[in-house]
Amino acid sequence: MFSEEIRCLLALNSIKDLGPVLIKRLLLKFSSAKQIFDAELLELASVEGIGRERAKNIKNFYEWERVDKILKLCEKREIKIFSYYDAHYPELLKEIYDPPAILFCRGEIKPEDHRGFAVVGSRRPTEYGRIVTERIASELASCGITIVSGLARGIDSLAHNSAISSGGRTIAVLGSGVSFIYPPENRALAEKIIKNGAILSEFLPDEGPRKENFPRRNRIISGISVGTLLTEATINSGALITASFALEQGREVFAIPGNITSKNSEGTNFLIQNGAKLVREVKDILEEIGHFIPSLKELNKIKPTVEVDDDEKAILNILDEKAGTDEIVLKTGMDITKILNILLRLEIKGLIIKTEGRYVRRL
Repeated sequence: MFSEEIRCLLALNSIKDLGPVLIKRLLLKFSSAKQIFDAELLELASVEGIGRERAKNIKNFYEWERVDKILKLCEKREIKIFSYYDAHYPELLKEIYDPPAILFCRGEIKPEDHRGFAVVGSRRPTEYGRIVTERIASELASCGITIVSGLARGIDSLAHNSAISSGGRTIAVLGSGVSFIYPPENRALAEKIIKNGAILSEFLPDEGPRKENFPRRNRIISGISVGTLLTEATINSGALITASFALEQGREVFAIPGNITSKNSEGTNFLIQNGAKLVREVKDILEEIGHFIPSLKELNKIKPTVEVDDDEKAILNILDEKAGTDEIVLKTGMDITKILNILLRLEIKGLIIKTEGRYVRRL
């Protein structure tokens, strides 16, 4: 059973022209949603931004039957509803200008999730984007940091999957309701997230994805995170909106540099040019956010799982000692172009280092 306060908040949330900012002002004035409905018209109208018309909309609200149907649906589907004052409501989200009055949740919010870190980017990443996303998200999750993203195709999905594969936790914030998983091919991933974290939304459970919902979703992604990392993004990517919200909210913004001739790196390179922290390895992030996360595990004690294919294994097996490209060609019989491509992938994954023109396996 949901409380009367949740019932009243859900009602407020459905009133026309009452957005998160005005609901927050009303709550500050009247202390609870129930007291808002019990207040006199003139009292309501006196709150900044409310006025007589909005006050009338509150006093004349009649859709309680619809509200009760939504609550019954949530009970049936085991969907939790967190209010602004709930202990499970993300602490950092309360600090932003326009926090949602309520959040729908599938899964579980744990204390360590209150200091998440957002990893976002392109829906169509390059191989470089995929590799660096998997590496950084895996290492952060292995350090005990909850990975936050938006369940979109591409970078978002990679970030969620990498966190789960590393035994960590992850939160997906949706631009639809928590019962309307979008894109549909991510339904299986959504179920994994529910078992290893939570799916959150401010939209009604069955609401579909609307274009205008995604910027609102993005402010929550950055709002529940101590920092936001863009691993790969075009200059027009929606991920830059998330970065913009992070800056407005006073949070750290990070970006991974990319090829200056690649459109997929225009967004990240632009952010770095304009003051975002350049990330070459996960330590660059931990240096900035470590003090925000008391439960942080030491990186040097973490050995995250990094997937390698057969060709990568073959080269790794001969790099216990330093070797140049000529020596690698002789020992593997591979084409030099193929070897250079594999060496680049292994460097990006953090498995080898290059010194004085020769390669060696990282300890």
